[in-house]
Amino acid sequence: QVQLVESGGGLVQAGGSLRLSCVVSGRTFSTYAMGWFRQVPGKEREFVAAISQYGSITVYLDSVKGRFTVSRDNAKNTAYLQMNSLKPDDTAAYYCAVDSTIARLQMGEYSYWGQGTQVTVSS
Repeated sequence: QVQLVESGGGLVQAGGSLRLSCVVSGRTFSTYAMGWFRQVPGKEREFVAAISQYGSITVYLDSVKGRFTVSRDNAKNTAYLQMNSLKPDDTAAYYCAVDSTIARLQMGEYSYWGQGTQVTVSS
């Protein structure tokens, strides 16, 4: 069984930064592409960013390009989402997920996901 545990969320003022982490256990981490998603109550989960198995390819939601950076450290079984210049519209629960390809993650098809971490950006 693969487990994902997110951390790093919190309350931050607009313009501030946070770094989310996602630790994966239960299977070889480099097997998976990693994705980050977010969800606001009453809305569908939204794709935010993804990174390929060895980090050579990254993709982003247009509204976070230039502000968010996804990365991974396969030796630590950990993926990261560095979020800079945060805006109130970024407020959401953030989830990490894994699957075989970035394309599947972008389509919202993922094999495993974490419990989420809340990010709140105040204006």
